[in-house]
Amino acid sequence: MSHWLGWLNQVFEVLIALAAAPIFLGWVNQCRAWLQNRSAPSLWQPYRGIHKLLHKEVVLAHNASSLFRIAPYIVFGTMAAAAAMIPSLSTRLPFTSAADAIALVGLFAAARMFLSLAAMDVGSAFGTLGARREMMIGFLAEPALLMVIFVASLMTASTALPLISERLSGETLAIHPSLLFTAVAFGMVMLAENARIPVDNPATHLELTMIHEAMLLEYSARHLALMEWAAALKLFNYACIGMALFVPWGMATNYQALSLALAMLSLAVKLIIVGAALAVVETLSAKLRVFRAPEFLATAFLLAVLGLLVHLLQVAR
Repeated sequence: MSHWLGWLNQVFEVLIALAAAPIFLGWVNQCRAWLQNRSAPSLWQPYRGIHKLLHKEVVLAHNASSLFRIAPYIVFGTMAAAAAMIPSLSTRLPFTSAADAIALVGLFAAARMFLSLAAMDVGSAFGTLGARREMMIGFLAEPALLMVIFVASLMTASTALPLISERLSGETLAIHPSLLFTAVAFGMVMLAENARIPVDNPATHLELTMIHEAMLLEYSARHLALMEWAAALKLFNYACIGMALFVPWGMATNYQALSLALAMLSLAVKLIIVGAALAVVETLSAKLRVFRAPEFLATAFLLAVLGLLVHLLQVAR
């Protein structure tokens, strides 16, 4: 019985991620508009955009290959698979044995690879420009993300995110200097990986600044809807990774309905706070020049290394 409850819980968690990702993006956009004294878009605007695109007719470039057509499905599928591996509601999931954090980074890298290859497939100048910049960002962001995960892994003797979250939540509420350094590093990586200010601006199509948007210019209709949905899901996944590593309290450790209901409430509160904090950071930050992004991500990597060194010094005492 518990086996079937585990799989039902796993499917429910993925469905929650798919449904909550667009509204989380809408909340971030709404908070950002409020902070900039602009008229805020509706919280449901991402849903409306996806719904409208799904009902449009697909227009493809004449020289688009099969890679260009299947890339949106692969990118969306990898983000959905990542959502199944990240503990957002419960730590007791059937995918716990496969939820290795290093494999999770590999999933993100695979999605980036197909997105970049598809952008270059058509041969447009903007797609190639965006793909080159995206690969540069990924090349610098992945080591910093891995270093953040290594610190948490050393603290919990595991690389499985559900186990890391469960073991950290079992500790008394205390300030760990190593986690403070890695939390700042993770926040910087989250901004870079999700095309947010100061690394990229998702609301602009200026040639000199855009990265992620440049790779989507040739897509339309359902293909563009899947890409936009995958981008929202990636932001949601990164937020859940951060909550699993740094604020793991509130997740269910069993299959009881009351525990899952409290976990959903805890997740909603955390997402509201994370979305507002993300909007504040973006409002207070200025867009960096593209070739200043390596310095930004190098700082994130150094902060993660400092967190690792602080943890090793604490253990050696």
